Amino acid sequence: MKYIPSDWTIKQNNLKKYLSKDKTFSDGIKLFFDMHSILHDKKVYNKKDDTLYNILWRNLKNEKLKKITNNGTSILWNILHITRIEDIVSNIIIGNTEEVLNNEIQKALNIKTKDTGNAMNKKEIELFNENISIKALNEYRIKVGKNTIKIIECLKFYDMKRKPEKKQLEKIMIIGGVLEHKESKWLLDFWGNKSILGLIMMPITRHQIIHLNDCFKIKSKNKK
Repeated sequence: MKYIPSDWTIKQNNLKKYLSKDKTFSDGIKLFFDMHSILHDKKVYNKKDDTLYNILWRNLKNEKLKKITNNGTSILWNILHITRIEDIVSNIIIGNTEEVLNNEIQKALNIKTKDTGNAMNKKEIELFNENISIKALNEYRIKVGKNTIKIIECLKFYDMKRKPEKKQLEKIMIIGGVLEHKESKWLLDFWGNKSILGLIMMPITRHQIIHLNDCFKIKSKNKK
């Protein structure tokens, strides 16, 4: 079963089309915010109604959050994974600024992980599931979502063709956002070959909806 909104693909296609033209760029930014808002807690955009993210958390017990699937992931892992990637890509690459994650947030999360989690094995995910503070994870995700709004608001049409700089990719390695492990380091090539428009499309929007969809699948299976 798919939990992605039925019009998501249409919006994703329109997002690329609008952001690719100067005359429709502002419409593209508005569409981005509309799409981005459902990927995050309603507090990010001060919405009254629950977003897709909020709906995921309805009646979601801790044991379901920590359940590890056959492909070795969990709901908690998925949420940290998409949040770390949004934090790194939005701030370091798109915004050319500092990531949201800092020592205070790291301590509150109660985990050592600073990277995207791509290289974590089952035992590491089990330990991660037991240690991470769910409250701090949601607070971190809210901060990342709000910060992305600020980054995107500052973009101009001419930014869409801009490519990541070598120093930005090197910075991601230095801060530990990506590891030397082959399952992690490939991300630098993936992000480095994309324009800002490409990064907005993937991972900032499409990547997140895919992983939230995976979370809903895990939640649904655990009900049986």
